[in-house]
Amino acid sequence: NISYLNPSIFLLTGIPGMEGGNMWVAIPFCSMYVISILGNSTVLFIIKADHSLHKPMYLFLSMLAAADLGVCLSTLPTVLSVLLFDSREIGFHACLAQMFFIHCFSIMDSGVLWAMAFDRFMAIYNPLQYASVLTNPRVGLIGLGLMVRSVSLLIPLPILLMRLPFCRSHVLAHSFCLHPNLIQLPCADTKVNSLYGLFVLQATFGLDSLSIVLSYVMIIRTVLSIASKEERLKALNTCVSHICAVLIYYIPMIGLSMVYRFGKHTPPQIHTLMANIYLLVPPVLNPIIYSVKTKQIRRVICKLLTPK
Repeated sequence: NISYLNPSIFLLTGIPGMEGGNMWVAIPFCSMYVISILGNSTVLFIIKADHSLHKPMYLFLSMLAAADLGVCLSTLPTVLSVLLFDSREIGFHACLAQMFFIHCFSIMDSGVLWAMAFDRFMAIYNPLQYASVLTNPRVGLIGLGLMVRSVSLLIPLPILLMRLPFCRSHVLAHSFCLHPNLIQLPCADTKVNSLYGLFVLQATFGLDSLSIVLSYVMIIRTVLSIASKEERLKALNTCVSHICAVLIYYIPMIGLSMVYRFGKHTPPQIHTLMANIYLLVPPVLNPIIYSVKTKQIRRVICKLLTPK
């Protein structure tokens, strides 16, 4: 049957075991989406509106906010349709498109976090040449390169999936489409898909995380060579927001990967919880962290909120 080769629909899953209380579950999800969209949009607006923030650190922050918005908006339609309207069906090609955009923006998130680590390293290691090395055009080229990397690496994923016969269950484990979930459904050999997915994982998240670790090793070595304790604390304080962003991004991602690979017998609620934390928590917390920890952004927010 041709529907096995190219299924017309997949069935999404909400919160396992809580199907009867989807409306109550939707309230915190809606709140998180509102906070994420408003928070990241505010960061983008502030950086665009204030020319004093047109510097590498804040340009990278605007890229992070844009990538977080992309992740958030990629999952929002299906998550809310499942939780609010119990509409679980998604077309085959729509599912592949959603999978592409979710992973694309996630990889961009990872790349921007690496670029921000490099930015902090240059600012601390060689502050005199920082402005001449990381010029705004070069920051723009880095952002463009990260976008091209994400798109070019992910284009083969939906193409490889379209060639497989889907003759098993069409029920997905989440209320959105993820590649690790989709490659469990075909009834043919998915070794090529798994190997290419692993390659993408290593070429993006693996290299990015390694580069971030190396950057912070160099930052710590540089900071320890500073004689003044106050200057050391001041230098490290500029990295606190970025360290928090890295932790809230990579810890859930590693946890989700471990659950998929080694937790096949874990309850489905764990899979759902880890996937939602990985995709929703960073976009919610990143603008809050940077708004609280960055004086320049706090200053602009206070200026906008102060009545004239």
